[in-house]
Amino acid sequence: MNYRQLGNHGFEVSEIGLGCWQLGADWGKNLSKDESFNILNEAIKNGVTFFDTADVYGDGKSESLIGDFIKQHSTPIKIATKFGRNGNVYPDKYSKDKLRQSIEGSLQRLGVDSIDLLQLHCVPFDILKQGDIFEWLREMQQEGLINHFGASIETVEEGLFCIEQEGITSLQVIFNIFRQKLVKELLPQAEDKGVGIVVRLPLASGLLSGKFSKNTTFAENDHRNYNKNGELFNVGETFAGVPFEKGIDIVNTIENNMLPNNLAMVQFALRWILDHKAVSTIIPGASSPKQVISNTQASKLSKLTKEIHHDLSKLYYDEIHKNVRGAY
Repeated sequence: MNYRQLGNHGFEVSEIGLGCWQLGADWGKNLSKDESFNILNEAIKNGVTFFDTADVYGDGKSESLIGDFIKQHSTPIKIATKFGRNGNVYPDKYSKDKLRQSIEGSLQRLGVDSIDLLQLHCVPFDILKQGDIFEWLREMQQEGLINHFGASIETVEEGLFCIEQEGITSLQVIFNIFRQKLVKELLPQAEDKGVGIVVRLPLASGLLSGKFSKNTTFAENDHRNYNKNGELFNVGETFAGVPFEKGIDIVNTIENNMLPNNLAMVQFALRWILDHKAVSTIIPGASSPKQVISNTQASKLSKLTKEIHHDLSKLYYDEIHKNVRGAY
């Protein structure tokens, strides 16, 4: 595993982290505590030092599992959690007291004295622009409840606004082969300002794993079923906003024309992201230890060729961009 710095004023993170939404069992397979611990153990075994969770993942279940896990391990782990999508604040009931209550709940579930990185969780842009919420974060930081703060955002416009906020350490963004818009403006400006980039949905909800076909079906409680077209939340959070069938066609094009013979599609997709130096860490989820191993292998690979990057950029502007739906 290789390691990078999370922004100029952050901390060291593994290039491949672990997204822990699935541990909360809000969608897909309901993982037992033993299964969750096996995934977390495999992550540590393969050099992962950054776990990303949120207060709403399983209504605190994900945080509690991570808290129970780290009590049993001496390996230094950095934990990022989030605030802002709980029903008691979203979309327009935010306050400093509710932020403090959320942080205190996360601290209790995680069993730590201070949160390494507290991220705003796709808070509406109108709230962000008021500015109060960033002042509250700075106050929580001064009190020692959080060590660093960042923002998980949906659009380039939101990202450009957030990187101007005093004291911000990182942005969490949707960035993958299907979502390349960030390359031209947001990533360079974040890098210039010393703001780290945490990448979520690197495999576009599994589409870029190369394991799906047009006949693949998903469980009723899986967001890849119930939010396939943005029925419940931003469609960009499911398949990166690309229609499923179109995504399959694009993956087939990549596999048949661009994928080197020695690479699996998963490693190829993750390596493409790591080749962008503005990126600090990627947080793919995993529902098994085997998936953790597959994901972490990307850190060991050589950079993709300039020709491959050129071809993927052309594919994006020719075929993908016009099919991306949702806030972007």
